[in-house]
Order: sequence, then C-alpha cells, then structure tokens
Amino acid sequence: MERRIPWLWIGVAAALLLVPTSAGRLLLDVIGGLTLTLLFLPLLLTGVALIGWQLLRRRLRTCPNCGFASLGSEACPACGCAFDAGEAPGPAASPASGAFFWGSGPEEGEIDARDVTINVDAIDLEASAPSEAGSRESESP
Repeated sequence: MERRIPWLWIGVAAALLLVPTSAGRLLLDVIGGLTLTLLFLPLLLTGVALIGWQLLRRRLRTCPNCGFASLGSEACPACGCAFDAGEAPGPAASPASGAFFWGSGPEEGEIDARDVTINVDAIDLEASAPSEAGSRESESP
C-alpha cells in the first residue's frame, strides 16, 4: 500500500515558519542552533582531539634500548629494559621552548637553533669588485 504525503503536517510547519509568532521564531532558533552545531562540531572535535593527542604524547616514554613507546610503565613492555629515572616525564624536566607543540626538544649534544644567536659579518662586494675588474681589463686586450 502506498503511503500518503502528510500535507497537514507540512502545512502546520509552513504556517509556523511563515507566520511571525513566538512559536515560529522558536522553531527557527532551534533549527538555526542545530545547523550551527552540525557545522562547528567537526572543528570542535578536531580541537579536542589535538589537545588530547598533545597530553597523550607528553606521557609517552620511549625505550632507549629498542625504541618502543609505552605509557607510564617502569620497564619497557617489549624488551624489559628499565627506563632511566631522568627520562621520566614530569614537572622536573624543563622542556625547550616550543617543545609542547613541536616535539621533545633537542637530543644530547645538539643545539636548538631557536635558542642561539647567529652572528653574520657583512662584506661590501662593490668595494672589492673594482680591483678585480681592473685586473681583468688589463689582461684581456
């Protein structure tokens, strides 16, 4: 059996939307709120996922023996090697600038380029160019 189109309910919904009553405005506000929620929900979930990933990554420990990453254990679950006490995450370790977003910071013996100053000596090229050009001109003819 074929289902009939609910013209009565469509007419009631159209009347609520078209007639400027408080019920029509309430219905439009609810529809607008649901639309905004559906549009901004992916952005909100992406932000929550980014913060969660950063918090999880801060708690991960990498085994110096095999390279396996584990979460909060005293020994590596893969090889059984004990983690060093100095490697434990926590407030005692001071991260490098920007380490929260960009990684764990420099390894031992490496210098982080963000924390150093590079001195550059300027050389005037035009002052040395005429002497070279003059010697070339005397040799060519």
